[in-house]
Amino acid sequence: MKHLRALNKYFWKYRVRLSIGILFVFLSNYFNVLSPQITGFVIDFVQKQFPGYHPRAIPPSYATIVQKFIQKVEGADYGVAKVVAICGLTILIIALIRGFFLFLMRQTIIVMSRHIEYDQKNEVFQHYQKLDTAFYKTHFTGDLMNRIAEDVSRVRMFTGPSIMYLANLVAVISLCVFFMIKRNAELTLYVLAPLPILAITIYYVNNIINKRSEKIQALLSDLTTNAQESYSGIRVIKSFVQEKAMLGFFKKNSEEYRKNAIGLAKVEAIYFPSMTLMIGLSTLLTIMIGGLNHIAHPEQTDMATIVEFVIYVNLLTFPVSAIGLTASMIQRAAASQKRLNEFLQTKPAIRNNSLPENFTLQGNIRFQNVDFIYPHTGIHALKNFNLEIKKGGKVAIVGRTGSGKSTIAQLMLRMYDPTNGKIELDGTDIRNIDLKTLREQISYVPQDVFLFSDTVANNILFGLEDKNRDAVIRATEQANMDNEVMQFLQQYETMIGERGVTLSGGQKQRISIARALIKDPNILILDDCLSAVDARTENKIIGNLYEYLNDKTAIIITHRIFSLFKFDKIVVLDDGVIVEEGNHNELIDRNGYYASLYARQQEQERSSEL
Repeated sequence: MKHLRALNKYFWKYRVRLSIGILFVFLSNYFNVLSPQITGFVIDFVQKQFPGYHPRAIPPSYATIVQKFIQKVEGADYGVAKVVAICGLTILIIALIRGFFLFLMRQTIIVMSRHIEYDQKNEVFQHYQKLDTAFYKTHFTGDLMNRIAEDVSRVRMFTGPSIMYLANLVAVISLCVFFMIKRNAELTLYVLAPLPILAITIYYVNNIINKRSEKIQALLSDLTTNAQESYSGIRVIKSFVQEKAMLGFFKKNSEEYRKNAIGLAKVEAIYFPSMTLMIGLSTLLTIMIGGLNHIAHPEQTDMATIVEFVIYVNLLTFPVSAIGLTASMIQRAAASQKRLNEFLQTKPAIRNNSLPENFTLQGNIRFQNVDFIYPHTGIHALKNFNLEIKKGGKVAIVGRTGSGKSTIAQLMLRMYDPTNGKIELDGTDIRNIDLKTLREQISYVPQDVFLFSDTVANNILFGLEDKNRDAVIRATEQANMDNEVMQFLQQYETMIGERGVTLSGGQKQRISIARALIKDPNILILDDCLSAVDARTENKIIGNLYEYLNDKTAIIITHRIFSLFKFDKIVVLDDGVIVEEGNHNELIDRNGYYASLYARQQEQERSSEL
């Protein structure tokens, strides 16, 4: 239950709606317990008409509103038939009033739970977006999805139905027991005798339900993750003919979930009928003990009292049986909230300082003795890395796979912070710059291109408030993608499938380049973003970029050498260390790693031309 304390802020936010809802719960049940009293009065009134009637030694004590009703009926000197008809009509009116308050009760408490669900999903999603890259590399997407969907849904069952049932339970039991004791304290004691056994059963079974619920939620996350990965990688699965193997893996996880879910269902299947049994025992005790007392002492326990108690017990049937349902929902919600708290209490490793600076970046970049070790793998990606780029400088970072090239882009965007050393932009430590300001002013084209399931235009405009169609066309032309877009059925309004599945690798890369260019930043980072395009298209894009980047700072990370692009500096990385540095001609003259890489590339290009 301690995990559910995280919801107190929501209850406080909607305290007015919650308080009014609980008031409606009490009012609906207050009118509900008036029916047995009116029924008891009718039976007692009819019995008076028959010989052998024994009036109670102590007159029955009813609710104030019922007593006034009885005084008015008895004072009017009506006949038996008319009294029965009036009481029947009164019971019907009371039922309608109760129904009206039940409607209001649901309109306040259940609607409140929907508001809380909305707020909580927004809170979880917002927190997900704050978490750093390292977090997402150690947690599965399916698990994240399950927590924001299934777990939040189970918590809603606590903030809505559980609260409503619990308030209803307290109101019904309090009112019924209060009037039962006023009517006959001894009979009340016998009738409620099974309740302690019920409480012990509930406590024991709820512990079992709680443990199994936690396990089921964890298994459901695994199942969701398995399905999500299979859907995302369906092309790989099909190309390697692994449908049967993946189905077997899914079946294994699904079977484990099924067994545990059925186990929980069996516990609940035993649990709920046992609640009904206890209620049945109370009814039998009421009739048996009440009947024996009536035979022995008719002046103390009359037939009206027995009938009233039977109705009271029936009124208690649903609330008491709902103890199990409510307890189960609370336990499941606690298990789900615990899972949500695990993420909501996770602090992002990358966040703003207390007073971040907010200014326009000019494009001066400096890496000073930067070391970086990936926290989730321990890989030492950069070692004592030093690099200075002046405003408007064009730098190429070349190296083989795994040499640390992409790490530089990640550090520039503060997806990670350096393990040692520091990065300065315009003389300011990058950790002191507001994250939003930093990322808004740097355009980045990642190695692993990601497109959203939206139109071509909206993918290019992603992150921009100004929806300028001319700018979209201009950026697409610079990325050498305009001719192909115009051949699409709906041109710029063509829908792209999930992750850009309807496009080729080269098309995805060029749309991603257009998305970066349209921001018109002072700093541009291209991370091996031309690997999927042919040499001819590559040359066109490089030509366009050279003109576009005239006064901008650019870092181009690549495993290829762009001989047509005049870089101010070329940095050659190997195992996180700068092994060569200079311009194209200087590095060729040194006849080192860069020269050998250039020679291999030239040979491959000549071979492809043949």
